[in-house]
Amino acid sequence: MTREVVIVGAGVSGLTTAVCLAEAGFKINIISSGTGSATTSFAAGATWSPYLVEWTERSRAWSFETLGELRALAADPAAGIELMAGIEASPEPVGPPEWRDRLAGFAMTTDLPSGFASGWRYVAPVVDMPAYLGYLESRAKAAGATLSQRTVDRLDLAPAVVNCTGVGARALAGDADLSPVRGQVVIAENPGLTEWFVAESDPPVYFFPHGGTVLLGGTAGGAERSDEEIRDRCAEVEPRLKDARIIGRRAGLRPVRPAVRVESERIGDSQVIHNYGHGGAGVTLSWGCAREVRRLLAYAA
Repeated sequence: MTREVVIVGAGVSGLTTAVCLAEAGFKINIISSGTGSATTSFAAGATWSPYLVEWTERSRAWSFETLGELRALAADPAAGIELMAGIEASPEPVGPPEWRDRLAGFAMTTDLPSGFASGWRYVAPVVDMPAYLGYLESRAKAAGATLSQRTVDRLDLAPAVVNCTGVGARALAGDADLSPVRGQVVIAENPGLTEWFVAESDPPVYFFPHGGTVLLGGTAGGAERSDEEIRDRCAEVEPRLKDARIIGRRAGLRPVRPAVRVESERIGDSQVIHNYGHGGAGVTLSWGCAREVRRLLAYAA
């Protein structure tokens, strides 16, 4: 008999887990209080970047596994992923990241905007989150998964449950180690940018072109910033953004935790596998963590 699994949460972690399990033969029912634009994932940048998350042996493995999958998915136009060159910069003199050998076209660069002391160029998978979430949902449903939109107040909903509720896990799982860190981005008309930029500054500044639009960020907690403040900070890096017309905004709460929680727990008669606490690296860890959930379910079967 096909094993039935309930997944709570329909952000990038929940949908990626649904795809992995449904395509492996599990019968999947996704339950979420919101989908698409109602999820934190919808507001993500997004690219492969271990941001606001632990950097340990297990998170490295999950990150690199995901990097390979995102690169492969870039070949499918429906996924909304483009392999794009860009620059990561720091206001402080720093050396190259540990993962430089994993990044295509990696090279240190001195061609940096004013105010930045070090940086490097590489090619990264840049993800259009609205398109990507739609792709994952369609792929999960094509594999037989169903999706119900409703709020739950407990996790012991079925014999096998996967908890992908992000910041919601603070209440649902009673996890006081989980902290919500607000993120905010602006969508503007693209004045012709073809490369991304990310700065390790406070507040962070980044932009990701998506065809006719460009996503501008951002925040990492703290006070809310106006759309114009975010755009103008990005324009200090890329002057072409100075008069870019703002056409939208997105905001969400990043689920930050000292360590990502991917583990099994018995709650009543339910085997609950937690998959949350990814900080600002939900996309970066998504496929590696989803496959870890699949291994945990198979081990317990």
